[in-house]
Amino acid sequence: MADRSPAPDTPELRDRWGAFEFTESYRAKADKAIARYPEGRQRSAVMPLLDLAQRQVGEETDTQGWLPLPVIEYVADYLDMPVIRVLEVATFYLMYNMKPVGKYHVQVCGTTPCMLRGSDGLIEACKKRGMSKGHVSDDGLWTLTEVECMGNCATAPMVQINDDNYEDLTPERLDAILDALAAGEQPKTGTQEPGRHTSEPANALSSLPEMVDANHDYRSEW
Repeated sequence: MADRSPAPDTPELRDRWGAFEFTESYRAKADKAIARYPEGRQRSAVMPLLDLAQRQVGEETDTQGWLPLPVIEYVADYLDMPVIRVLEVATFYLMYNMKPVGKYHVQVCGTTPCMLRGSDGLIEACKKRGMSKGHVSDDGLWTLTEVECMGNCATAPMVQINDDNYEDLTPERLDAILDALAAGEQPKTGTQEPGRHTSEPANALSSLPEMVDANHDYRSEW
């Protein structure tokens, strides 16, 4: 699992991120998120604000983004929250990166369904490209993390790369996706199984086959 401890609070970190604040566009998004909650409950917006802060850091660093301590403190101040409460949220959820990551954050599911379907081979394919768990690759492109179930068991094995899921993978299919990303292209997301659209059976449907082409009403047949 990923290391959830924050990056060391160094003078260099403070020098780079100590003056962080939302840009005009991100501030508008943050205020919109806060406005969703009733008066007195503005702190409930901590998760979307952390996400926005991480995305802004990502834009500034040309990476997937992460949360330096000064940025966490900024979010705490924005919501009038104790810093420790914001840090507790940030370190609990894997969607927040607590240390620098590469341009592409490759999260490989290693839970049982994906493992049985070959996730070990996906991790090896990543390692052959110079990735190692929890580190940024030498070219700055990749960070590899092994994670627990991300809910695509029917299309295992899968990886999440930044905001996108890629499913029904083999090492060869993952290599093609990584090649495309490295070349600045956007590969097809979702299932990589030819002829498969979502999470329907890979072969012929065995139940509710009339649902393929229309929203068939089965109630009269029950």
